[in-house]
Formats: sequence, structure tokens, C-alpha cells
Amino acid sequence: MIPRLSLIALAFAAFATQASAFEISSPSVSNGKWDAKYLGDKPGCGGKSVSIELAWKDPPGGTKSYALTMFDPDAGGGKGFWHWLAWNIPASAKGLAEGVGSKGGKRLPRGAVSGTGDVGHAGYFGPCPPAGSGMHHYVFTLYALGEAKLRTPENPSPEMVSVAAKSQALGEASVTYTYGR
Repeated sequence: MIPRLSLIALAFAAFATQASAFEISSPSVSNGKWDAKYLGDKPGCGGKSVSIELAWKDPPGGTKSYALTMFDPDAGGGKGFWHWLAWNIPASAKGLAEGVGSKGGKRLPRGAVSGTGDVGHAGYFGPCPPAGSGMHHYVFTLYALGEAKLRTPENPSPEMVSVAAKSQALGEASVTYTYGR
């Protein structure tokens, strides 16, 4: 009986390791190296705020849309800074091409919404930590939602978008990239 239970346990373990996890990544950033075009476009940042390419795979079953946030928890003396918010991204999307979040997010997939981050306008704003402030962590979080539209109040704050996405998520995937100057 023990050998049979061992075989069952082994088979279950093999099956469990084959199950894929919901993941997000970017080929645009490598080892803390950001091309200048991805950096912030305000004076002193040195960039153009071209949004990085993102790809994801293995979302939870029942996913009907996605919400995306980009947050720097190291900015503002630990208060953090919201760099990018987008939601109602269709479930058929497997990623976002380079530049789709730029210029107010007008190139996002049809029906997607681009939220206003801490820079004061909608769309992607690239990394721009104060010189000498050390390495900053840029956390991209993708929420898989069970509804086609994220339930938020009109003109939501970044915090409201984040809370709504987290509370409505079937699952989430995050990746963190660093940058300092």
C-alpha cells in the first residue's frame, strides 16, 4: 500500500510543478538598465517617457480584463509615486507593446482606460528619481479581473484604482525593475 501512495504522491507533485503561474515581464529592461527613451520626460530626467513593452502569460481562468499599475515605493520619502495606471485592458491581450502607454495612453487597446498618475496626467511617466536618492524600485503589477470593467468612481485617484483592482482580482502578477541616478 505504501508504494502505491508514494506513486500517487509523486504523480501529484509532477502535475503540480507543471501548472504555470501568472507572470508579467518586460524585454525592455535588463539588470537595472533602462534605455533613455523609457525614462521620465520632465527636465532633468533625460528621457521621453516611452512606455516599456510588457508581456504576460498564464492568467487565472475566468479572466475578463486586466488592470496595470506602476509604482515606485521609494519616492516621496517612502510615500511612493504612481507612474502608470491602465485598466479595462481586454482579456485577449497578452501584453502591451512599447509606447502604448505614452501620450496619455491613447494607443492602449480599445476600451482600456489610462489613469492619472502622480505626475498629473494620464499615461506612462518613466523613472526619474532625484539624483543621489539611491536605487528606486519600479513595481509593475498586473491584476487579472473577473469582470470586463474595473469598478471605480469617476476620475479615481491612483490609490482607488489600486484598491479596486486588488479587491476585484482573480490573481495578480508583479515584476520589479530598479533604477537610480
